[in-house]
Amino acid sequence: MSAPNSFDYALIRVVPRVERAEFINAGVLVFCLQQRFLEARIQLDESRLRALWPAIDLDLVRQHLEAIPKIAAGDLTAGPIARLSQRERFHWLVSPRSTIIQPSPVHSGLCDGTGSLLDQLARQFLEP
Repeated sequence: MSAPNSFDYALIRVVPRVERAEFINAGVLVFCLQQRFLEARIQLDESRLRALWPAIDLDLVRQHLEAIPKIAAGDLTAGPIARLSQRERFHWLVSPRSTIIQPSPVHSGLCDGTGSLLDQLARQFLEP
């Protein structure tokens, strides 16, 4: 049996009014160097977001959130950041920001494989 792999993950948050520091989790980003795995899942609860800020531009939020899985996957339509290595893309995606879309601090864990890891984290952090 092989040793578990370490992985890092961060939640993607929508912070509609940065000055109030209120947010909802809208995605999860997972990176496992040993498995060469970098993937993001976006799951935005638009009604909860509207409750925080009724006047929010949902189309703009969706546009920014949709770019995250593309960058993680190295999709060249996502621009020059998508051309970086997996490690560089992960670090770019989790770098602190003071914008409406922000990553949480990075957390670490151990896994035997990445097959269901993103699903597990999405259930844990994104579902009501």
